[in-house]
Amino acid sequence: MIIVLKQNAPAQQVQAFCKELTNMGFEINDSVGQNTHILGLIGDTKALSESWVLANPVVDTCRRVSEPYKKANRKFHPDDTVVEVGGKVKIGGGNFAIMAGPCSVESEEQITLVAQRVKAAGASLLRGGAFKPRTSPYSFQGLRAEGLELLDHARSVTGQPIVTELMNNEHIPLFLDKKVDMIQIGARNMQNFELLKAVGRTNVPVLLKRGLSSTLEELVMSAEYIMAEGNPNVVLCERGIRTFETSMRNTLDISAVPMLKKMTHLPVVIDPSHAAGIAFMVPSLAKAAVAVGADGLMIEVHNDPARAKSDGAQSLTPDQFDDLMKVLRPELEFFGMKLN
Repeated sequence: MIIVLKQNAPAQQVQAFCKELTNMGFEINDSVGQNTHILGLIGDTKALSESWVLANPVVDTCRRVSEPYKKANRKFHPDDTVVEVGGKVKIGGGNFAIMAGPCSVESEEQITLVAQRVKAAGASLLRGGAFKPRTSPYSFQGLRAEGLELLDHARSVTGQPIVTELMNNEHIPLFLDKKVDMIQIGARNMQNFELLKAVGRTNVPVLLKRGLSSTLEELVMSAEYIMAEGNPNVVLCERGIRTFETSMRNTLDISAVPMLKKMTHLPVVIDPSHAAGIAFMVPSLAKAAVAVGADGLMIEVHNDPARAKSDGAQSLTPDQFDDLMKVLRPELEFFGMKLN
């Protein structure tokens, strides 16, 4: 149930009302906007009478919410959430962030060079895979702990916050020890609920990627798992879904952005690299992401894509990334977005 409070309702009366609701067993999602103050009740509200709620002098209106997700629901939180990463990069609420870097961290020279180039071009976060989920058990699986060390080194050189993928609960202490700025949950782990609950118990921002065949409601429900454990800092990522089309790796669901914006208050970013799997398509999809209202991009950049240990075919060179950024800057300005 959503309870909209009257403007300028006395704070003491509001506190008394909230205490009464809490004593009845409800968790309250308290959202204060510029012109609204909303209490989102989480729990079984079937027995809660709307007439009893409306009789309280601080209440303006109330209505029941049918969607199973509550904390992520825009009805509970009308204003856009802004997620801050590394104490310096904001995503959402008009702040546009670009995460760029190689699919896999391969060496100190490689990750440092790419980090320097993408930062110079305008990327605000460094992405790079240390632990890599691969379709084949014989493919390169990443440098693992060493890869985190190299990401940490690149961060010390450029000052960029780092985002990298977490694959299981056992690695969380390692990620916390290395002070990973943003934890990525990949498409294959979107419904690994124990992993979602575990990252929800941290205060580290989470980039949650949509599963290959997942609905938007399933994606938001996965975000709800993280938020229900106490971590509100979730960014959703559309990275292409599996369809009947075979000319590209996946099909970018560009319509997911406005729909997710209607469903939820969380920031939404797009990964055009994994969506297409082909480098020449990345700039076009990136421009479309800006036009449709995304809050950021995740783009793979490699200094030598032909020799990349993973996903070279979809990676831009640093020079190509420079060219893309020159196109994106005026587009972002046109749509009133601030490159963070």
